Amino acid sequence: MAAMATVMAAAAPLVLAGERGLFHLPSEEEVRFQPIGRTGNEEGWPFSVDRGYLTCVWSAGERVVVFFEAHGETEQTVEPRGVLLSIDPLQLTVGNIANRDLFVPAADVAERIRQVAPFRALGERLCDQPPGAQLDHGEL
Repeated sequence: MAAMATVMAAAAPLVLAGERGLFHLPSEEEVRFQPIGRTGNEEGWPFSVDRGYLTCVWSAGERVVVFFEAHGETEQTVEPRGVLLSIDPLQLTVGNIANRDLFVPAADVAERIRQVAPFRALGERLCDQPPGAQLDHGEL
């Protein structure tokens, strides 16, 4: 009986943590997203496409921020490409190896981190919204 109580006491914080828990795997309904796009005079736009969606979800106890390209009306059957927005050099490079052409060219990883950091911060604020939130341009 004491062993069971110990297990329950250890598991309670994990269960009560909800979507921010270390062992939580997110569902589609928990993703928050916001359309973003490059304005005509914007400098430092890190993406090779002019518009897309900034998304955020809690997974394994951390905010995961991803940029997905936007598709036109004729491209609905094609899965959109996405890139992980991180300030961790390993995640930013290796994690995005399949879709690295979604980024504009950068001289090195440090420059890429400087380009991505403001969008990462914006995505983290997006994660503070209720699960499933869909925001319009400029709401954050």
